[in-house]
Amino acid sequence: MSNLKIFTGTGSEYLGKSISKVLGMEPGCREIKKFSDGEIWVKYNENIRGRDVFIIQSTNPPADNLMELLIMLDAAKRSSASRVNAVIPYFGYARQDRKDQPRVSITARLIANLIERAGADRVITMDLHASQIQGFFDIPVDHLYGSAVFMKHFVDMNIPNLAVASPDVGGIKMARAYAKRLNADLIVIDKRRPKQNVAVVMNIIGNVEGKNVLIIDDLIDTGGTFASAIAALKEKGALEVYGACTHPILSGESIDKLEASPLKKLFVSDTVPLKRTSEKIEVMSSSLLFAEAIIRTNLNESISSLFDLDR
Repeated sequence: MSNLKIFTGTGSEYLGKSISKVLGMEPGCREIKKFSDGEIWVKYNENIRGRDVFIIQSTNPPADNLMELLIMLDAAKRSSASRVNAVIPYFGYARQDRKDQPRVSITARLIANLIERAGADRVITMDLHASQIQGFFDIPVDHLYGSAVFMKHFVDMNIPNLAVASPDVGGIKMARAYAKRLNADLIVIDKRRPKQNVAVVMNIIGNVEGKNVLIIDDLIDTGGTFASAIAALKEKGALEVYGACTHPILSGESIDKLEASPLKKLFVSDTVPLKRTSEKIEVMSSSLLFAEAIIRTNLNESISSLFDLDR
C-alpha cells in the first residue's frame, strides 16, 4: 500500500473520506477551484509520480461532477502516476445506453470514451444501469454490486412471507439474485414509459396478496415510477412494501412522493448524497466494499469474490 494514493472530487468527498478511513489513511491533498465563469481548475499538492492513484467521483448531475473527474484524471496522468484508477460509485448518463430512436446520442458510450481519453487506466463502479456498458470501455472495468451492501441487512431483518419485486423487465436478473438469497418469491412489474421520467404500471406478474414486498432497483430519480409501483402492489393485496435502491438520485419532489406513499422503508447506499433526510429513508454505507476493491486492485489481487456470482 506504500504507493497507494486516494483523491476525491468535491461531489464524492464525503464517501472518499469514509473509504480512506476504512483503509486507515487520509485522502491526498489537492486543490479544486473555479474561475469566475465556472471553469474548473485542479492541482495535486503532493508528488504522485509512480503512484497508484485512485480518484473517487460520481458523475451525477450537475455536469461539473463529470468535468471534475475528467480534469483530475488528466492532471494525474500528466503528473506521471503509474496507474490512474477512476472510482465512479454512480456512473451517470448511463440511461442512454443504446440508440432507441432516431437522432439521439448514446451518452453512456460517450462518457466511457471521455473517461478513457482523459487518462483512466481502470474503472471501478457499482450497479451500472445497464451491465453491457462495461463493453463500452477498452480498459478494465470492475463492476461491483449493491447487493453486497444490502444483503446482510435484509437477511438479519428476516421479513416474513417475503416477495422480491423487479420494477421492470430489465431488473429481473437483479431481483432474482435477491429472491434466491432471501428464499423469497419473485414478482415482476410490467410498466410502460410514454415519455422520459413517466411510467405507467400495466400488469403485476406473480402472487402479491398477503405478501411483504421488497422492490429492488438500481436508481430512483423522480420517484414517480417507484411510488406508482408501491400503489399497484398495495392494490393487489401486498402487506408492507420496502424498497432498496443503490443510487438515490431523488430529484425534484421525489422524496415528498415517497413520504406520501404507503412505503414502509427505503434502503439506499451513499454513492450520491441525499438531498435531504427522511424518516422513510435509511442510508447504508458502501465504503467497506469500495475500500476492499481498492486495496485488492492496488495489490493486484482478484476481486471476483466481491461480485455477486448469482446474477
